[in-house]
Amino acid sequence: MEKVRKSEAEWRAELSPQEYQVLREAGTERPFTGEYNDTKTVGVYRCRGCGTELFRSQTKFESHCGWPSFYAPSESDAVTLIEDSSLGMTRTEVRCASCDSHLGHVFRGEGYPNPTDDRFCINSVSLTLEPGE
Repeated sequence: MEKVRKSEAEWRAELSPQEYQVLREAGTERPFTGEYNDTKTVGVYRCRGCGTELFRSQTKFESHCGWPSFYAPSESDAVTLIEDSSLGMTRTEVRCASCDSHLGHVFRGEGYPNPTDDRFCINSVSLTLEPGE
């Protein structure tokens, strides 16, 4: 996979302040406020930072957690998983494998009725949706 490399000045010029805070500083948007939280549109979810395909609408499910949730990325190498020990807990951070932008976190074994029992909890601001058939 081709790596996207940009300077911090380039990222700041291309992203809104909220996008920069989430994608480049590992921030989190407020729950239930994101553009794609309740979206049912069929299509492809791409990284807002670089346009790489990350998730497909067929893997999006209702988790009622306040952020868009997916049970699997589009490709096994689309995202990078990193242990995150911030905030006094251990979580698994999800980043775009192409540009290293923060997307959200993945939680496993919560009992959701999906094929993987994974919940990729992703910030809407880190995604764009390309509608499809």
